[in-house]
Amino acid sequence: MKIFFSRDLWLEALNSIGKNKLRTGVTMIGVFWGIFVYIGLSGAVQGLHNGFDIAFQNVATNSMFVWAQNTSMPYKGYKIGRRMQLKTTDVEKIMSKNPEVKFIAPRNLKGRWDAPPQIVRGLKSGTYSLFGDLPVLDKIAKKKIVEGGRFINDDDINYNRKIAVIGERVQKELFEKDEDPIGQYIRIDNVYFQVVGIYNVSGNSPFEDEGSIFIPFTTYQRMYNLGENVSWFAIAAEDDADILALEQSIKGTLRQIHSAHPEDERAFGSFNLGEIFNRTFNFAAGMSFLAIIVGIATIIAGVIAIGNILLISVKERTKELGVRRALGALPNEIRGQILLESVTLTLIA
Repeated sequence: MKIFFSRDLWLEALNSIGKNKLRTGVTMIGVFWGIFVYIGLSGAVQGLHNGFDIAFQNVATNSMFVWAQNTSMPYKGYKIGRRMQLKTTDVEKIMSKNPEVKFIAPRNLKGRWDAPPQIVRGLKSGTYSLFGDLPVLDKIAKKKIVEGGRFINDDDINYNRKIAVIGERVQKELFEKDEDPIGQYIRIDNVYFQVVGIYNVSGNSPFEDEGSIFIPFTTYQRMYNLGENVSWFAIAAEDDADILALEQSIKGTLRQIHSAHPEDERAFGSFNLGEIFNRTFNFAAGMSFLAIIVGIATIIAGVIAIGNILLISVKERTKELGVRRALGALPNEIRGQILLESVTLTLIA
């Protein structure tokens, strides 16, 4: 090791490198570019992972959404094109026949596919999407509520409370800039609701946005006289569940409940977020594997490049090395100088 602390060896190594500037420069560029590509690719893959983590941090990664559509096959005397309708009673039947289901939240929505409700606050008004939801939704897709507010709770459901959680755009358009909406009232289709929370959009839901308003599910049902009708279900599966098989099983259960043909795939629609999540992270895993392969290839390329430059250097300096040996230089000292040159090139590159 003392060879690497020899001032004379360092001077000789730097002098040798300086004599072959072109060859040295090309070698260093090759090493630098290889390491740069590896670090850049590794950084991009890690950034991809971080982006996915942020995108899915507030939503169950093994979740799905199921809704009713029109039948495409006749069954038990029913004609083609019959409109299916989800019911609140479907929840218990789905969970009893599909034990892999962890949470299920019936949801209703007004304003996305039909006429939006009129929202009024003082002299200001607007039209926004209105959701009727249960507290369990927060376990499937975590709602980011601004500090000081809250989401819908069990008491709101049990007592049919007229409370609302509003999106940030609703806040900006209906309230003054420095005004605190918490505790204030807004009028939804001529019914007054007290604001108890402000919803901050996290960008992970295919339904909600900054112009969303949430009210208790039971209040929504009574307000619009929906009875047991439900727009769609948000469902979260157990961690070890096969999300694709569960999706087909749930749709099969619904076809059985509502007397649709067992093979009618169009009777109920679905969006499997778990499948998208798995594909996304499989892609990220593939990119990580590619980064490892590139890294190994880069290291090998660097070794070959440094090896070639040293081989050429040794062959060109045969006489010099012979003179050094004749003057009493030990093999370890000569080998140390060559290795010192390689280390210097690598560190600088």
